[in-house]
Amino acid sequence: MLTVDSETELQLTADVLVIGGGPAAAWAASAAAAQGVKVIIADKGYLGTSGAAAASGNGIMAPSPENWDKVVSERYRIGKNLANLRWIERVIEKTWLSLPLVEDWGYRFPKENGESVRQSYYGPEYMRVLRKHLLRVGVQILDQSPALELLLAEDGSVAGARGVQRQNNRTYTVRAGAVVLANGGCAYLSKALGCNTNTGDGLLMAVEAGGELSSMEASNHYAISTAFNATVTRGVPFGWASYSDEAGNDLGGYINGRRDPAFLPNALLKGPVYARLDRATPEVKAVIEKSHFIAYLPYKKAGIDPYTERVPVTLVLEGTVRGTGGIRIINDSCGTKVPGLYAAGDAASREFLAGLASGGGGPNAAWAISTGQWAGEGAATFAKSLGDRAHERVVYPAGQAGMRSPKAERSASQSLTSETFDSQAIVRGVQAEVFPLEKNYLRSEQKLLDSLAKLETLWQQVQENPKQDTVRDIEFSRRAAALTAVARWGYFSALHRKESRSEHIRIDYPETDPNQRYYQATGGLNKLWVRRDWITDETTTSPVLTTQTTASVS
Repeated sequence: MLTVDSETELQLTADVLVIGGGPAAAWAASAAAAQGVKVIIADKGYLGTSGAAAASGNGIMAPSPENWDKVVSERYRIGKNLANLRWIERVIEKTWLSLPLVEDWGYRFPKENGESVRQSYYGPEYMRVLRKHLLRVGVQILDQSPALELLLAEDGSVAGARGVQRQNNRTYTVRAGAVVLANGGCAYLSKALGCNTNTGDGLLMAVEAGGELSSMEASNHYAISTAFNATVTRGVPFGWASYSDEAGNDLGGYINGRRDPAFLPNALLKGPVYARLDRATPEVKAVIEKSHFIAYLPYKKAGIDPYTERVPVTLVLEGTVRGTGGIRIINDSCGTKVPGLYAAGDAASREFLAGLASGGGGPNAAWAISTGQWAGEGAATFAKSLGDRAHERVVYPAGQAGMRSPKAERSASQSLTSETFDSQAIVRGVQAEVFPLEKNYLRSEQKLLDSLAKLETLWQQVQENPKQDTVRDIEFSRRAAALTAVARWGYFSALHRKESRSEHIRIDYPETDPNQRYYQATGGLNKLWVRRDWITDETTTSPVLTTQTTASVS
């Protein structure tokens, strides 16, 4: 970041810096501010309109208390003995208790018999209310300001972050007592609605600072979309679809009346698949066109009647956004291995809530609300513990690939004349490995090894000099490095989990092994590693957060 005029750099201080701009980031900033500390939040886009939540409506896993036991049991069952009962319970309780706050801040939930029904939200309005609340409580918002690297103190604790401001064409530094990473997961620029800000930046920053990731083998979630507008990935309407091949032959796709999640990927590998929503009753049509209007809109704009006409469908990679993998959290405050660093929402691993299954939709929304607050409160407490010395610490930037060349030291003259890597070519190379269903959905040892070899070549390329003529160059170079890093961690974890479980499918190990009851931690930059964190509780009791580890596997 040396080519941008350092004299114009914005320099700020805060007790807590929150990185991100979705619900988890907003809740984290709100919770930290409620502790009486100074909070800055930095968003890659405009907080309130960027991210997956702002793009459409979403359910919320917030059942009424009389239904808690049923929902907890169902979530644990879906997690196939890898989810954590205690965490599921606390997420549901925290979300239930938090939603009245949104109403106090100005959001209007629908009412039945005079009572608010807090089971879903309309994304644009929800995020508008959250932004307005943050401004009201004194949180400073940096819009269009992607954070790109963390700052570390000499003792290894986090001391802030650096980034760029697009609209002001300058870099910025925020010195902070603690940092919350709530900047989303990684959808690999697949154009899934609202997900192009989710490029894995937080995961790379966490690992560079000494943090770990977990359950990255579950980073390959695909979502159904119409092929003519492959961006809206709201799958609810397709629960009333009939599926056929190009010749019009019925393909089935249902098990006991419910859509089979494995049907579409396997069918698409054989040829084009078409859907018609002809199973929808008049009542269902009304729900689709009102509650799921964002999914109905592409048909309306194209002049297509989805109930009578067949349309081609496809699957769009949403990666960890609706998958599970992310930054490993080690305590109830959503702290990471790095002192002063916290993770929330899609940036954090959701393994405690979902195992290796998708937490998409309502569970994700509840996870953002609850972990955001726990992380914000934890960060505020840590920042307070530093007292006046928080901003007196000697710090250094932790960013490597895509920020500066981590390869052998070069002289200043060599750095200026060396050729820079092509960030767009890197992105296309990563997408070529993670987009295809035959590589990332149906996995095998040989295919994983082949992709890892190609990703390793890309990783070596992002070790070279990044282009940094403009702030956008800096951002795109860093983004290319993050995408490459996340893909490597995902495939390396998948290689070492030799079974099929939930999102993670190995065609060479098609069965779920009940003995593989562990989370897989992973990390490393140039040398990747995995570690098994065994779950030692009995499945019939509420799990505790103590694990045993085996030696690392290189």
